[in-house]
Order: sequence, then structure tokens, then C-alpha cells
Amino acid sequence: MSIDSLKSMIPDHAKDLRLNLGSLASDISLTPQQLAGTFISTAIASRNNTVIRAIEAEFSAQLSPEALSAARSAASIMSMNNIYYRFTHMAGETYSKLPARLRMSVIANPGVEKADFELWSLAVSAINGCEMCVTSHERTVREHGLSSEQVQTAVRIAATVFAVSVTIQEQEALS
Repeated sequence: MSIDSLKSMIPDHAKDLRLNLGSLASDISLTPQQLAGTFISTAIASRNNTVIRAIEAEFSAQLSPEALSAARSAASIMSMNNIYYRFTHMAGETYSKLPARLRMSVIANPGVEKADFELWSLAVSAINGCEMCVTSHERTVREHGLSSEQVQTAVRIAATVFAVSVTIQEQEALS
């Protein structure tokens, strides 16, 4: 399965998603590694097996084994962190002062450039709706030299991949 086969599964009522998916898959504002890792990490975060398989088939060959592992790690670790930090942000001062006591060593040593891992973490955090994590990772990627346009591209990928996942899930439920 590939991006083209995924696009063919998107019904006409969501044709804008087909167009967005196609244009974002060939976007040049991100490096090839940043682009592929963003697609893979956000597909995993979007939780649709069809979308995960298609996007991994399309992009995994563009990543080294270490970068592929890092993209998968960004999706995994942010799934945990987004829940925890969203809770501490909502529940308030008492919990935000307590140490998390959750292992997250992959953030310190992801196996790829810090900016790339942080960009993938940002995109996953956008999907998961964690304001605290979005703010933190956006600041870090900007400190590492990424432009606002690059950040926007990663979030556009996240938004599109998530919407494609929802649409494919709908089609699978109806068939």
C-alpha cells in the first residue's frame, strides 16, 4: 500500500484530503527525514491501521533504521506525555509541581537530530491536543533553527493525516 492507494480510498466528500495528502507528501520545506518522520509519527498517533501501513510503506525506506525508530518513539512517548502533561496543566498547581516519575530517556537520546525528534513530538502533540507539550516542543524546534513555515508544515501534515485516518475509519465502518 502507498500514498496513492490511500488517496484512492478517500471518498469524494473528502477530496480536499486527497489533494492535501498529495501535496504534503512532496513538500520541500522540510528535509526528507523530517517529512518522512512527521508522516510516520502522526500516522501512528492517528491510530488507524490502514493509514499506518500505507504511510510506513511510502516513507519508511526514506529513513535510516535509527530515524524510523525515532519517529515511532516520538509517537509512543508523546502518547504518554501528552496525557500526563495535559492532566497536570488542567488539574493545576499541585500536580505540576510533582515530579513526573515517568521514564522518557528517548527524548534525551532519540538517535536523530534533536530538531527532527522535537518536530515529530510537536506534530504528535498537536494531534493529541496537549497545549503544554505543543508550546514546549514548538519553542525547542524554533531554538534549533526551524522556521515557522516548517513548524506549520509539520502541523498541516498532522492535521491531514489525522483527518485521513478519521475518513478511512468511517469508510471501514460502513463497509
